[in-house]
Amino acid sequence: MNDPFQGLLQDLLKVISGAPGSQQAWLDAARSLAHGVATDGESETNPDPVVRIRFEELARVAELHVVDATGLPFDRSPVVVPVGRGTWALRVLDAWAPTLGHMVEAQRAAPAPPEPFEDSGDVEALLARFATTLGPVLMGLQFGSAAGHLAQRALGQYALPLPWPESADVLVVPDNVDRFAEEWSLPEDETRLWVCLRELTAHAVLGRPHVAERIRELVGALTLDMLATHQGLAERLGGQAGDPEALQRILSDPEALLADLLSPGQRRTSDDLVALTTVVASYVDHVTRRLAATLVGAAGPLGEAWYRYRVAESASEQAAATLFGLDVTRQQVDRGASFVRGVVERAGEEGLQRLWGDPRHLPTPAEVDAPGLWLERISLPELPEGRERPDGAERPETSDGPDGAEGRDGSEGPEGPDASSGSGS
Repeated sequence: MNDPFQGLLQDLLKVISGAPGSQQAWLDAARSLAHGVATDGESETNPDPVVRIRFEELARVAELHVVDATGLPFDRSPVVVPVGRGTWALRVLDAWAPTLGHMVEAQRAAPAPPEPFEDSGDVEALLARFATTLGPVLMGLQFGSAAGHLAQRALGQYALPLPWPESADVLVVPDNVDRFAEEWSLPEDETRLWVCLRELTAHAVLGRPHVAERIRELVGALTLDMLATHQGLAERLGGQAGDPEALQRILSDPEALLADLLSPGQRRTSDDLVALTTVVASYVDHVTRRLAATLVGAAGPLGEAWYRYRVAESASEQAAATLFGLDVTRQQVDRGASFVRGVVERAGEEGLQRLWGDPRHLPTPAEVDAPGLWLERISLPELPEGRERPDGAERPETSDGPDGAEGRDGSEGPEGPDASSGSGS
């Protein structure tokens, strides 16, 4: 073997694949990058004890009101824990670790390129093996970068509508909360209470076992499907590497290329996940807005600031959401708000509370766009065990129910920050 580059690649492969703890190298790389990005490489101090105590006091107030408004009692009284950005990034990676672990194992299980002979001079095969070996580490770096950037904007634990491992702790990031209040000229203490209300509402909903299980099921299925799609895309592009004209034809229409690789089942899973997480986020916003109207003097400005903060083009939220197959764009924010408003207008707050009371009450994508259909379905009488409804009875496909022909989207247009306060309070 006379090529020093080939020798270097082989040496690196031996070190990476045989190093102690290499199976967790992806997580170590993710954590290191996440903390560095979140803190800009600076040392991080613990939150001020006075701030910690104040958040604990506000959390006790918020807990009582959240339980009353949602009808969802906590198994354990939540503890709001102020943390720095770096700590938040590490904790969110720990929360994501089970999903990431499944993705890494799936990537490792993919067929590896053939190993070249020592003296074969097959640099292309060696590069392919090197990329396969490094794949899990690169995936970890991708998630670590997303977590670090997200930590710079997250006000609390539920920056994305995803469940966390079961715990009484609910994280908040005081530095980000204070910056949010300062940028929008909001009272600091009222903003802290507002954040407590929002985070505890999200904790109540995403802590429901059937809600958390359903989201994890959809995320797990979709992320593995996405990984398979990416591998299929790489194989398809790699197969055309020797034909520049064919490669150019494929790359000229990337949407068509991806559409060919996505199965109907993958699209359905994606639609289900986006619909459910969109409703979760909008329900949390709705309850927070209602409670703030009676507890916070600056409820109106806070609601408007949060709406604009959510729909602003933020690369950090978009990058992290996309990794899990979520959609946090303005279109989905307004879609979820229209659903919530449509339910409240037809069935009041009591009807809205039924969202989380039963696994069968979780809305379908079609029902998110037509809240009357959802209300009609959940109002159908339960059948005896072992019997099934006739086709179409469980999930109506027409708009002849309470929704009416003119209200399939539940509203006349997108919901602004305070649009539901009149009907929702």
